[in-house]
Amino acid sequence: MKTTDIQVLVVEDEPLIAEDIRETLDNIDFSVSAVVYDSESALTELANNTPDIALLDVNLDGEMDGIQIAELINEKYHIPFVFLTSYADRDTVDRAKRTRPMGYIVKPFDENDLFTTLEIALFNYSQAQPVVETTLEDVNKKILGMMTQKEFDVLLSLKAGKTNRQMAEEHFVSVNTIKTHIKNIYDKLDVNSRTMAVARFRGFSTAK
Repeated sequence: MKTTDIQVLVVEDEPLIAEDIRETLDNIDFSVSAVVYDSESALTELANNTPDIALLDVNLDGEMDGIQIAELINEKYHIPFVFLTSYADRDTVDRAKRTRPMGYIVKPFDENDLFTTLEIALFNYSQAQPVVETTLEDVNKKILGMMTQKEFDVLLSLKAGKTNRQMAEEHFVSVNTIKTHIKNIYDKLDVNSRTMAVARFRGFSTAK
């Protein structure tokens, strides 16, 4: 299913907290792709419905904890992730740091903490990626439909990790117009998520 929102996978072993996060994130910029409570379900979701960003509880039921899942994400899926945990002891923080998370939220947290951390995580992750020099002409040589200049500009904003609301402000249009542009981008790139769109875009040119 194609969606123009930023897809968040919530890996949280406390169902009440998980549902609170789902309700908080289902808004104009974010959608929860899935809520899972254990490591096995998290691995299945990552493989079958890779999100744009993951919220990982450190303490999980199953064979792997959140930090081990983060290590797998780095190796295989290459998406940003944020730890969401009750644990702030030195050993846990040191283990978590080695996975290079884009954020670390300690429970209890409030709604503003969550939104701010996710936005910063997406931006910082995009800034950490290799620079790719690709023009609209380069893209249009490799896709079936012709992408417009405005769609290309929105694609660059997607690559920069911006939310729908941020893109609407940047391009001086409504959020619904941004969503229409994103849907057109997905169709022309033959993808169904932001992560896939950015990966396809990066594949059009050699990183410098």
